[in-house]
Amino acid sequence: MLDKLGEGLRSALKKLAGAGSIDKAAVDELAKDVQRALLSGDVDVKLAQELADRVRKRSLDEKHKPGQTAREHVVRVVYEELVRLVGRGGEIPLRPAKILLCGLFGSGKTTTAGKLARFYQKRGLKPALVACDVVRPAAYEQLKQLSEQVHAPFYGEKGEKDSAKVLRNALQKLKADVIIIDSSGRDALDSGMVNELKTLNEIAKPDERILVIPADLGQAARVQADAFQKAVHITGVIITKLDGTAKGGGALTAAAVTGAPVKWIGTGEKSDAFETFDPDRFVSRLIGWGDIQALVEKAKEAIEPEKAEQMMGRMLEAKFTLDDFYEQIKAMQKMGPLGDVLGMMPGGMKIPKNVDVGKQEGKMKRWKYAIESMTPAERSDPSIITPSRILRVSKGSGVPESDIHELLKGYEQTKKLMKQLGGGGMKRGALANLAKRFKGFG
Repeated sequence: MLDKLGEGLRSALKKLAGAGSIDKAAVDELAKDVQRALLSGDVDVKLAQELADRVRKRSLDEKHKPGQTAREHVVRVVYEELVRLVGRGGEIPLRPAKILLCGLFGSGKTTTAGKLARFYQKRGLKPALVACDVVRPAAYEQLKQLSEQVHAPFYGEKGEKDSAKVLRNALQKLKADVIIIDSSGRDALDSGMVNELKTLNEIAKPDERILVIPADLGQAARVQADAFQKAVHITGVIITKLDGTAKGGGALTAAAVTGAPVKWIGTGEKSDAFETFDPDRFVSRLIGWGDIQALVEKAKEAIEPEKAEQMMGRMLEAKFTLDDFYEQIKAMQKMGPLGDVLGMMPGGMKIPKNVDVGKQEGKMKRWKYAIESMTPAERSDPSIITPSRILRVSKGSGVPESDIHELLKGYEQTKKLMKQLGGGGMKRGALANLAKRFKGFG
């Protein structure tokens, strides 16, 4: 996600870490590097310049906090200014509401409507979807299909060209907590689109008017956000397609310029690839500090509470088995793309460019099939797995013997890591601390 922007910022901070002393020259160099990184990530020129100036001034003029080194002070200033740049996160009250989605053609409004429905569903509210995009031919079918996938009520009138009529009928017939309205897009914000949006806005009287902006729009996002703000006074922004661009700075900063907060970001195609926007956590992930909170939240959704506690207990007792490894693999698959999961870890872990992510994820699937073909005794004590047993598992699972050897090697490496994390007896180490997080599952 935003690889180019993140790499530039991490490189600037890494250079600072290697500087001999933190003087005016070092701060000036850092400010220039940060500015270049922002510009390469499509952040508006004026905003990038202003941020660099603030970093330079604050780093040199402000006093360090007690116990903080000069280097730590400058890094903290950069972090705080980046958070300020991307804007505040918008409050998302979990109560009955009507939400009007707007945006240009190709912004991802319809897909986002389905994701938004799933978001509210997972939080105990009943959403419904309304197909008011009467311009794009496939919009009705796409939204209907998405509503079926997330099991949400749907209303639309196929072939009807009057979006106002569709909305009036929908509001009369739908019974739901959150009504999500998908409006028509255009290639440009013309008078016809503005009038249609104003009409829908008057009929629905929505609690939220959300602008959907694709991350790959570049610096044109600022102009677009400003135009929609003037047309219907947007209350928030959703940035889509963050998984498909190395830049995205234009879309991120467009909301800050208009005063409307970014409320959600789309990070993939699946209905669950959608998260609330937290500026602090987002910047933390961007500069390589990781996002442990998001990682734990994803883990909570991926692992059954009872199994999670049982697995953590066995890990603390140094009884990590292939059954536990199997549960880890299943959880990883549910948590989303491997690259995204690694990016949430401190240090900004990334899969090397020469590594095929799809191939790695395919290998994990084969490992799962191989474990499923093993006996309970083999899963409990992998040391008894002989070459003849590997051959039997290979034939039973359809997984090559070489992959099974890799599986066993990966298991041993993970088991060793668990012992290291535990730190002498495993009761006092990092894993024990992590276990406290998992106690709150459910």
